[in-house]
Amino acid sequence: MAHTGPASLPYADGDFYSFEALLSQKERDRLHEVREWLGREVRPIAVDCWNRAEFPHDIVPKIAELDVVSPIRRQGHSQLLAGLTHAEFTRADASIATFLGVHDGLFTGTLELLASAEQQAEWLPDAYSLEKIGAFGLTEPLGGSDVARGIRTTARREGDVWVLDGAKRWIGNATFADWVVVFARDEADHEVKGFMVDTTLPGFRATRIENKISLRTVQNADVALEGVRVPADFRLAHANSFRDVNKVLKVTRLAVAWQAVGLQMAAFDVARRYTLAREQFGRSLASFQLVQDQLVTILGNTVASLGMMVRLAQLEEAGQARDEQSALAKAFTTSRMRESVALGRGLLGGNGIVTDYEMAKVFADAEAIYSYEGTHEVNTLVAGRAITGHSAIV
Repeated sequence: MAHTGPASLPYADGDFYSFEALLSQKERDRLHEVREWLGREVRPIAVDCWNRAEFPHDIVPKIAELDVVSPIRRQGHSQLLAGLTHAEFTRADASIATFLGVHDGLFTGTLELLASAEQQAEWLPDAYSLEKIGAFGLTEPLGGSDVARGIRTTARREGDVWVLDGAKRWIGNATFADWVVVFARDEADHEVKGFMVDTTLPGFRATRIENKISLRTVQNADVALEGVRVPADFRLAHANSFRDVNKVLKVTRLAVAWQAVGLQMAAFDVARRYTLAREQFGRSLASFQLVQDQLVTILGNTVASLGMMVRLAQLEEAGQARDEQSALAKAFTTSRMRESVALGRGLLGGNGIVTDYEMAKVFADAEAIYSYEGTHEVNTLVAGRAITGHSAIV
C-alpha cells in the first residue's frame, strides 16, 4: 500500500506511548511552541554551523526571547516539561542544546544551588536573560572520572582575594563566556571550593579545542589560570566541598540523559523520513522487513529511554530521586542512544556519512553525549555500588 506522506501517518512524531499527554494543556502548548521555534530558528542552520565548527552568536538573543532558562526554579514548570524541552533542543541540534545545558544547567544551576542569596540577586538576573554567558570549569587535562579526588587547580587566600592557579579542559562556552564557575582545591584545608571568575581578569586564558568530531558547534576550550585574583566575595558561599559540587552534577546528569532521548528522537526522525522517501528495487525502502525492524529498534530504544526519564522526572518532582538513579539513567539512555544512531546511520547507507542528510551529525554528536557528565562505566559503577553495597571505584 502506498503511503501518503509522513505527516499523514500516526506516530509521525515518534511519541509512541503519548508521554506528552502527561503534561498539562498549558505545558503541552509551551512544548509545541518551543518545538516550532526550534524547527524555524535552529534546525535550518544546524548542519552548516556544525560543518564550519562555528557558534551562531546571533541565536543567543533569540533564545533569550524564547525564555527557556531555569524553567523549574524561575518559571514554575514541571520537571517533565523541563526534560522534554531539553530533549527537543537536542532533537533539533545537540550543539545548541549543549550550549544551553552548560549555561543553564551547569552554570546557572550552580548559582541556584551554591551561591548565597546576595550572590544570586547580583548574578542570576543577567544569567537568566542571557545578558551574560556562563561556563562551568570542573574537568581538567589530567582529571576526568577521578576529578572528585584529583582536582589539581589550587586556590590560595591572600587577604581579600583568592589566587587561582591551574588548568581546565573541555570547558564549553569558555571562549566567549563572561563568567566561568571554577572549582579549585583550597591549599589551606584541601577542600574543593567554587569561584565566580570574570573571564577578563588577568591570568585567565581560554583556547578553543580544535579538530573535534562531535558537537563541533560547541566552543570547548582549554582554560589556563595563572595567578588569577578573584575577590573574596566571588567565592560561592555554599561550595565548600566536592559533595556540594555533586549536588549540581546529579541534576545535570539527568539533563544529559534527556539529551540522549532527544538524539534518539532525531535519529528516528531522519531515518524514518529518509527510508520513506528513498526507493530501492522499485519500492520504498521503508517497505522492507529488515528496514522496519531497525526503525522499530530505534523507536523501542527511544521509548524505553523516555519512559525511564519520565519516571525519574516524577521522582525529582517528589524530591525522591537518588544519585544512583540519575547514574543509571545516564548510563542506560546513552547506551541505547549509541545503538540507535548507529542503526540510523546504517539505514542511510553511503548518505549516512555526509552531513547533508543530517544523520552523520547525529551519529557523531552521540559520542560526546556518551562521555560527558560521567562515562558509561563510572555511572554503571555508581548504580552497582547502590545495589551491592560494594564500591568498585578505586
